[in-house]
Amino acid sequence: MMFGSLAPWDEGDLPAPPPFSVRNLFRTIGPGAILLAGSIGGGEWLIGPTIAVKYGMDILWIATVAIALQLLFNLEAIRYTLYTGEPILVGIMRLQPGSRFWAGGYIFATIAQLGVPALAAGCASVLFASFAGHLAGEGDTAILQYLTYAVILITVGILLSGKTIERMLEYFSWIMIAFIFSFLIFVNVLFVPYEHWMKTFIGFFQFGSIPADVDVLLLAAFAATAGSGGVGNLVITNWYRDKGFGMGGKVGAITSAFSHSEMQLSPVGKVFPITEENLRNWKSWWKYVSADQIWLWGVGCIVGMFLNVNLATAVIPENTNMDHMAAGAFQARYMAEHLWNGFWWLALLNGFWVLMSTHLSNTDVLIRTVTDIVWVASPRLRERRRMNISRLYYLFLAIATVWGVFAVNWGHAISLFKILGAVAGPVLAIAAVQILMVNTKLLPPELRPRLWRRCALVLCAICYGCLSAALLWDLFSAMN
Repeated sequence: MMFGSLAPWDEGDLPAPPPFSVRNLFRTIGPGAILLAGSIGGGEWLIGPTIAVKYGMDILWIATVAIALQLLFNLEAIRYTLYTGEPILVGIMRLQPGSRFWAGGYIFATIAQLGVPALAAGCASVLFASFAGHLAGEGDTAILQYLTYAVILITVGILLSGKTIERMLEYFSWIMIAFIFSFLIFVNVLFVPYEHWMKTFIGFFQFGSIPADVDVLLLAAFAATAGSGGVGNLVITNWYRDKGFGMGGKVGAITSAFSHSEMQLSPVGKVFPITEENLRNWKSWWKYVSADQIWLWGVGCIVGMFLNVNLATAVIPENTNMDHMAAGAFQARYMAEHLWNGFWWLALLNGFWVLMSTHLSNTDVLIRTVTDIVWVASPRLRERRRMNISRLYYLFLAIATVWGVFAVNWGHAISLFKILGAVAGPVLAIAAVQILMVNTKLLPPELRPRLWRRCALVLCAICYGCLSAALLWDLFSAMN
């Protein structure tokens, strides 16, 4: 059994989940909502419409494949957390060459992917336009900066509240998802003809077509953000732990700053012996996980991508410049001119919630990843008298907030997500292999993934590995 430089697991019985029913289903699931809220602002609202307007519907099959691969990736990462109560990144840290090596690598990847909160500036731009009646110009720089700082502070306020951070994120994610999807369905029914709906639908299943002149960096961003994009796929397991799924219910959670709970997060997970009762509870937990990931996150990503692309390609002329939120602004103006002036405000308000949900999720992913890794990898830090993981979380949040105030205007959202795609591809390729190793070496035979699931992880590694290699080749060729 490999443990790297980390301590062996403790042991206890697997807690029984609530009896499986529709009522308990909606009370139990939730991490998929957080991940979906974080996904919809990237691939679905920004990159999806951008690439479809530029290259046509035939490229949408990339989203279908990406979401399917990432869905299986997520499920296999969660498998480890259900058994141990540890996030999958802790499982990866148990592999050779040891916890410190992988801790440094994944902290670097997380900061590279999410270190500049450009979506906060995007939120400010959309919020300004929705109330001012026009897009911001050069004379509006000061107002935009104040609005950006307000968005950052509101995000901090949300992450400070609630009993646990996961619970508060889930609450806000459900609200934002309900508003976003209700609006998108409504305007698609009003503005998009039936023939265009069918053309968009067929595009998701026309496999194999890639334009010869495709922007490889944009394609990489699309393949990553059509789902969650690299680090986000890994952090889903942290939310399952904090929600109390499986053995996560026995290791604790990251509580909020104003919570009076005495709950402490153990740096070492707990596993259960293979008994008939524990296996029965395992199967029940897996039903909830499957519903949360397949029907909430997976279907939500497909539907979100469809609705955004369907609307964008119906109202935006081909080859329109889609940088700097042009998709949302164009859609808002089109709907306001063709039906009702109030659609300018409603469409941009929807855009604000789309970007805000992703900014909120990305902020937590950044802080949570660094916090969990440092907490597990540093025994000296855990031994400090007044230090616990919640204080560590808010220490990193404070640092990131100060950094974000200076760095937030360094790039617009499209640029951010191109960087995300460049980093997310290698993360998904490498982590898929590591998850396969963890689940086949550290889990008992009764809980290991079936052969077809192992093959899916290998396929995920190959697809994102080849895309990363193509991106590197394209960048190398451009330099020469």
